[in-house]
Amino acid sequence: MKKTAIIILSDPKSGSEEALGRVFNALASAYEFKHASEDVKIIFQGTGIRWPEQLEKEDHPVHGLYNEVKDYVHGLSKGCVAVFGTEVSGYELLNENEVPGTPGLPSFLNLRNEGYDILIF
Repeated sequence: MKKTAIIILSDPKSGSEEALGRVFNALASAYEFKHASEDVKIIFQGTGIRWPEQLEKEDHPVHGLYNEVKDYVHGLSKGCVAVFGTEVSGYELLNENEVPGTPGLPSFLNLRNEGYDILIF
């Protein structure tokens, strides 16, 4: 079975159509993989860690799609949460990559070694 990790870096605070387009396409990709019964993980990193708080809002234009794939959210970068701040709301904080001076970040090396293709939005 194919495995894909989707990394979301875009910043909802930018207010740009590009940022919204990136998260929309990331979640649409996760939706497609989910319905193909493939293994998919969604990881929010960088300023992308701010997205879940926005996507939880019922009036957000991507809220419905987010709800369809929310069960595939693997977590948020712990180091990025420390730097950029957000409401975590029960999401796992990922810190396998022990970068000095940080509480850690998700490990792309581990994902690759586990056989995941990595897509970055």
